[in-house]
Amino acid sequence: MTSVTVALFFASADASHLVNLPGLAIVLTGTAAAAFIAYPLREIGQAMLAAGKVFRNERMHLEDDVEEIIRVSRLWYKGELQDTGKKLVHIRNPFLRTGVQLVLDGEGFENILELLTWRLNRLKARERNEAGVFRDLAGFAPAFGMVGTVIGLITMLVQLGNQDFTQMAMAMAVALLTTLYGMLLAHLVFKPIAIKLERRTEARIVMMGMIIEGVRLISERRQPSLVKATLYSFLVQHQDELHDTGSKLTDDEIYAQQAHLNTAKSHSDLPKESVRDNR
Repeated sequence: MTSVTVALFFASADASHLVNLPGLAIVLTGTAAAAFIAYPLREIGQAMLAAGKVFRNERMHLEDDVEEIIRVSRLWYKGELQDTGKKLVHIRNPFLRTGVQLVLDGEGFENILELLTWRLNRLKARERNEAGVFRDLAGFAPAFGMVGTVIGLITMLVQLGNQDFTQMAMAMAVALLTTLYGMLLAHLVFKPIAIKLERRTEARIVMMGMIIEGVRLISERRQPSLVKATLYSFLVQHQDELHDTGSKLTDDEIYAQQAHLNTAKSHSDLPKESVRDNR
């Protein structure tokens, strides 16, 4: 769509011919009016703020969260409650900090899971609603482009009876350009923003799911090596799925990773007395 827009400007002898303020006003005001009718002002404001995040490279800090979970699991596994509490203050991710705090408070994992899942679902609903605003805007804009086309054609027919060819040409320009503006706004602005917000939500859900798994392992006092192997496997798998880098683990890497995971799990399943004896 961008290449089409550039081609249109370069193909025209005078690029100003593609600028029609009345036609643009019809599309913009119509789209805005439909949005304000469909959504509360607060939700539109939240969606516009979220759109600003599309234009900057926002890090998920997934690797940092994995390292935080591993460090906390080591302290918790050793029974160093005081050091674990001190570490809690420095955890950057509030979702992870809440889970670790509940573990320190002695809550059962079922209660922790219920709270963290509720927070995940609330975030999912809010961010999908923000993307939905732009999905609807992408539908409104071409519709009001067609409204402008109809208005332009009606005006042209009226001027046809008056034999005013200058006004007829202006009306024809409005008729054609409003459709162009509606399609450009829909497919070059609103829909790409919606897609980017949806992908951002998917990445955040993956991150929060990984944190929930890490909190579960901590609450069960699983061995830190198992926590590390599990989260690293999770991290590699979902980074490939989200970013589609095309990079795949070799057979040797998969075998080594599985062996590490199985070894850690076998050690964590030993009775605590035998683990202490080995130490």
